[in-house]
Amino acid sequence: MSTPIQDFHALHAPGQLLILANVWDAGSAVLARQAGARALATSSAALAWSLGHADGDLLPRQELLDAVARIQRVNPLPLTVDIENGYSDEPGAVLALVRELLARGVVGINLEDGSQPPALMEAKLRALREALPRPGLFINARIDTYLQRSLPPEALEDEARTRMARYAAAGADGLFLPGLADLDVAHRLAASTPLPLNLMSWPGLAGADALRAAGVRRLSAGASLFKSCYGALLTDMSRLHEQGEFDGWARALDYARTNAWMDAARGR
Repeated sequence: MSTPIQDFHALHAPGQLLILANVWDAGSAVLARQAGARALATSSAALAWSLGHADGDLLPRQELLDAVARIQRVNPLPLTVDIENGYSDEPGAVLALVRELLARGVVGINLEDGSQPPALMEAKLRALREALPRPGLFINARIDTYLQRSLPPEALEDEARTRMARYAAAGADGLFLPGLADLDVAHRLAASTPLPLNLMSWPGLAGADALRAAGVRRLSAGASLFKSCYGALLTDMSRLHEQGEFDGWARALDYARTNAWMDAARGR
């Protein structure tokens, strides 16, 4: 019988497109499963915001671990966790955090380079890979060149390709390029590596069939679902406070069905 980690790796096989609706708490994890998710991922921003913290490596370590434990209480699916930059510049501290997540049944992580030098990201990846040899934890290396846009547009693709090669050599299992929406560039970058390429839902990004044809093997939502949910919540709250009215009944979840989903998850 395969392990959850092996099952998660298999979801990234060539020709497949793993779609991850990023979650932030136990309730959103239950809803993602009802929507047909084959695996779950957290969004660092959404999880931090749901706990009243700003995004950007500011979430206290213990609150992250506690949130993951609450998700896992109701979750039978493979779960990968966004740990931003590992909440430390010290590879050993990143490894210690990852071991805590493994103890909670996590099968993968996202680790980002952000504004840090690629050499630091490589050091973290090597420390993780040496301690957690394959087949093991799925390490998705996030490359932030397209998010930050700190290079001239014509240099972004070459820089992304260079970092992809460096991080693959350091032990990454997947490569994540949030902010990239150009399908032709995605096709070229996917063809340049044997590792799965992960993109993030983005304005102008092609649909699932086109992404799959371009060689993209993973698509995640990032914080977009959280922002959509909380955007609707703020609109409804404002209307309620200003006019004493709520008009969201048509899109509201049914009480009995929602309660049944949560009750079933409680006893998983």
